[in-house]
Amino acid sequence: MDADRPTTTLWDRSRQAVVAEIVETALALFAEQGYEATTIAQIAKQAGVSQRSLFRYFGSKEDLVCGAQDELGELLFATVEKQPADVSVWDALRAGFITISTTGYTAERVLEITTLIFANPPLRARYLEKRLAWQVSLVPIVEARLGIESGPVPDPRALGIIAAALASLDVASQLWVRHGGDADPVRLYDEVVAAIRG
Repeated sequence: MDADRPTTTLWDRSRQAVVAEIVETALALFAEQGYEATTIAQIAKQAGVSQRSLFRYFGSKEDLVCGAQDELGELLFATVEKQPADVSVWDALRAGFITISTTGYTAERVLEITTLIFANPPLRARYLEKRLAWQVSLVPIVEARLGIESGPVPDPRALGIIAAALASLDVASQLWVRHGGDADPVRLYDEVVAAIRG
């Protein structure tokens, strides 16, 4: 048995199962009725939990769709940070984006969630809010990779690269949705970045 592997408790597994069931129920209702027309009360009733319990797992209706962005952000930071020193900042960020794009959900589910986010302004706003948090958290990692000493104000070079890379990711995601998931999202991302850096 691997001593370094974190132990997952029965409570953790139970919580993960409940969260997955609530998300599954919410997405099915959103697909059937539309995001705006679906209420928290309906989701809770259909999932077999109280509204109070649902809010213990998710802080808001938007977090039913966008909640995983926090965990994905942590995975992104860890992936970028562990890239070899000779890997460029752009390639380190690219590796992070590829890692988070292949984690947790099937491509079909990611397409469903991404389509929902881009089609609904409240979800889009929540998504952008979380992306801005990613940007702030990535600054010291990118500054270190650029050999810049972190200070109280982010370095404009680090901030500019991060903002451009995240914007490229969003553009690639939107194009991927418009292609109905048939295009290669990594290729789309590379094309956008190449245009920016060209």
